[in-house]
Amino acid sequence: MKIFNSAQIRELDSYTIAHEPIESIELMERAAKAITYNIMQTWTNKTPFVVFAGSGNNGGDALAVARMLASHDYEVSVYLFNIHDHLSEDCAKNKQRALDGKNLKDFHEVVVDFEPPKLTADMVVVDGLFGSGLNKPLAGGFASLVKYINQSPSKVVSIDLPSGLMTEDNTYNVRQNIIRADYTFTLQQLKLSMLLADNQPYLGEVRVLDIRLSPTYIQETVAQYQLLEEQDIRNRLHRRSPFAHKGDMGTAFLVAGCYGMAGAAVLATRACLRAGAGKVIVHTPKRNYGIMQTSVPEAVLQMDKEETIFSEPVETDDYEAVGMGPGLGKNETTAIALIAQIRRTQCPMVLDADALNILGNHRAWMQQLPEGLIFTPHPAEFDRLEGVVSNGCYDRLLKAIRLAERIHGYILLKGHYSALCTPDGKVFFNPTGNAGMATAGSGDVLLGIITGLLAQGYHSKDACLVGMYLHGLAGDLAVRDLGEESLLASDMIAYLPKAFLRIRE
Repeated sequence: MKIFNSAQIRELDSYTIAHEPIESIELMERAAKAITYNIMQTWTNKTPFVVFAGSGNNGGDALAVARMLASHDYEVSVYLFNIHDHLSEDCAKNKQRALDGKNLKDFHEVVVDFEPPKLTADMVVVDGLFGSGLNKPLAGGFASLVKYINQSPSKVVSIDLPSGLMTEDNTYNVRQNIIRADYTFTLQQLKLSMLLADNQPYLGEVRVLDIRLSPTYIQETVAQYQLLEEQDIRNRLHRRSPFAHKGDMGTAFLVAGCYGMAGAAVLATRACLRAGAGKVIVHTPKRNYGIMQTSVPEAVLQMDKEETIFSEPVETDDYEAVGMGPGLGKNETTAIALIAQIRRTQCPMVLDADALNILGNHRAWMQQLPEGLIFTPHPAEFDRLEGVVSNGCYDRLLKAIRLAERIHGYILLKGHYSALCTPDGKVFFNPTGNAGMATAGSGDVLLGIITGLLAQGYHSKDACLVGMYLHGLAGDLAVRDLGEESLLASDMIAYLPKAFLRIRE
């Protein structure tokens, strides 16, 4: 699913109107029917509704919804805010249609004075004040209205976007002046701001309503952002030859696990094997020998000369992929060995966890990195790489895009909607995964999966896309049986085979 920016959203509406063809007021009617249907599926006509409508097209949608609900015997009160004495053309038409319907409980057009209605726990507020066209924080009377709604016990349904939330960049928004919706019924496609963690408190349950906007425009228009779908992953999965042997499936090399962190090496290795690598060789300190040999008998061990740390680079000419970082530690000897290993490795490489923390502590080394690297940081690790704490999720995302372009590599920024930033400036969001995956070792599993896919010959971009999708899907399948609280990183590995089967089906 493509994620369009606010300008493209407007163009999509205009293109649909011109090429379907359809009158803009009838397109608004189509959207209102979809919204009304979803409301009626959620609440009966025993629930009173209060509709707050702005003077633009979002307000026009809200007025049409009010009329339709009233026609189905819902008790609906409308407050239309026309403080500049100017309504958009379609908003004005829907104002007249609402008044002509004569089924509304009451209709108030606010021009100067506003006496707010009492909002009770049994009521539902329909927020149609501002939609995807907002480009600055709310202030004045609208900010006060938002605070009034947020402080009320009523449920809130926002049309397209919660009023006050901007489509993309909310870095300098005034957070207390954004509607906190219980439901957001967004039209046709998700908006970028809906995919960012710091905006989640305002969205509630998000439903994407198909209002049949132009498929031609959607297909032909290039979007910087995209939300992955299952078919995208299915198309990228490799199929094994019936005559394949382990040599055909590639050899992965992992550098992981200082003494006391052998579990990270175990998880990454198991995940790498479960992802399909033909052979996995693990370089780890001597004291991890017993743990690794017992926990992952399928792996081949390569012991470091030191007892407790990774201390020297090794040759990687015989390997198809390298993954480094889980449980590695930040010892200075390890740091020097790491950068030497990065420089001498020619095959695709994934860096996570302490490999990224080491680079964050030696930021001058960032200038010496080979092209094509894959970084898989969580937000704090990414901020360490940048050397400064990001000002929110959108700021961090823009920095990740720039870093991917600068190093000609891939930045997989982990989170609820993990974002893969590619060297050409594109971003792919992952829809799979859940809060149960917020547990130690989850990132080690992801590194193992991606490294295993690389070893089998997946292109770096495809390995990241398939890897993060399968990682989240395995977590989703596991959580159905185990619940969020009890999910462990090892459970994701256990459910990885089911994730593969699900995609192939």
